[in-house]
Amino acid sequence: MGRTTVEHRDSPRAPTALKVVVLSGPDAGAEVALNDAVSIGSDAANNLVLRDRSVSRKHLQLTPSGARVLIRDLGSRNGTFIAGTRIQEVEVAVGAVLSLGDTTLGLQPRWHTREIAPSTANGFGELSGESLPMREVYAILERVAATDVTVLIEGESGTGKELAARSIHQASLRARGPYEVFDCGSVPSDLAESELFGHKKGAFSGAVADRTGAFVRAHSGTICLDELGELPLDLQPKLLRVLETGDVRPVGSDTSKKVDVRLIASTNRDLQAEVKRGRFRADLLYRLEVVKLRMPPLRQRLEDIPRLVERLLRDALASGDRVTGSNLDLLMGYPWPGNVRELRNVLLRAVTLGKSPGETHVSFQKLVFNLGTSTTTPTMLGSEFPGVGFPMEFKDAKAQLLAAFERAYVTSLLKRCQGNMTRAAELAGLSRKHLYELLKRAEANVDPLDE
Repeated sequence: MGRTTVEHRDSPRAPTALKVVVLSGPDAGAEVALNDAVSIGSDAANNLVLRDRSVSRKHLQLTPSGARVLIRDLGSRNGTFIAGTRIQEVEVAVGAVLSLGDTTLGLQPRWHTREIAPSTANGFGELSGESLPMREVYAILERVAATDVTVLIEGESGTGKELAARSIHQASLRARGPYEVFDCGSVPSDLAESELFGHKKGAFSGAVADRTGAFVRAHSGTICLDELGELPLDLQPKLLRVLETGDVRPVGSDTSKKVDVRLIASTNRDLQAEVKRGRFRADLLYRLEVVKLRMPPLRQRLEDIPRLVERLLRDALASGDRVTGSNLDLLMGYPWPGNVRELRNVLLRAVTLGKSPGETHVSFQKLVFNLGTSTTTPTMLGSEFPGVGFPMEFKDAKAQLLAAFERAYVTSLLKRCQGNMTRAAELAGLSRKHLYELLKRAEANVDPLDE
């Protein structure tokens, strides 16, 4: 079915250009502009009419308020749900996904274009989850896996970027070849070129023997450049040359070697913003952005938590023990700034401390979950920085600090510009599109104006 656009007539233009899009169900692809209050249901009098038989005649009403939307269920028979929770009236931000009957709706900026329909799968490789955001990711992965196209994976720390990269490799025609991961943020800048491309004996002080670089080790397989935004600027043109020619020249060598490598890159940075700041080359970004996808944070797919918990605790729970009750409610009510990695660590801690000596299994309901201590109660050095006083990995602590900064920065920026997105984008050195994405990611409590 083709895309249908329904304009809500005789209403003023909303401060922020939003729309409601039918993401799945019998009317998938239909959309309606959120200029004013919009009614949705099966009755022909609604602004958006759905053919889903499980949707009530007058099911719900959406009313825009700046960058947020007030959702009110109109006494529907089967209810309106957000992240698995039935709602009566709630205010949500752009990007929210609603479920009613067999239909899902998304609240999106008017400029947003949907390229492909969500997958029907509940997992892809090592990724798991049945939520709409994850099924949209699977749809992209299913299409790119069988090709050699370059993929750029964006997302916060802990969202599964490396799992996605590895899953692409495992589902590709190169699955029998090597899979090489190069962490651009963990290698000193003066050694990065040698680690990537290799070096000859005597090329520099300490080069006591020839060394094979990551690209050569990945020959006939896949190389994943993790945290690409950390790659030194002076090394970026050399990486671009390798991507364009397939020739790798070790440090200190006069000859090059051909490599056949598929590239997947991941980053938690806004690379287009880095280009504007002069910290990332535009030509390299154009070469990498063949296919770009963003891994959703866990707070945007809370309905996946039960399945994730079952998978992560598969060997720890007794047979027949169910992931339900107050403990599940506790996990689903937490914002998870560290995403799936934080969830895994919380579960591991609870299981470790919850087992008595000699026990092999634990009861989910008896586990004690210690939430938020890594970001709210630093205990060392008197630091106010999240993660410093807790034994977490450097990348996780850094990502949480950056997330807090982004939220504060966007909130202050838009308040200073009185919600004017064009002015705010100019001051920040960002495109309007990326400022919207940053606003959505930060979930800042501000109302931008889309003038």
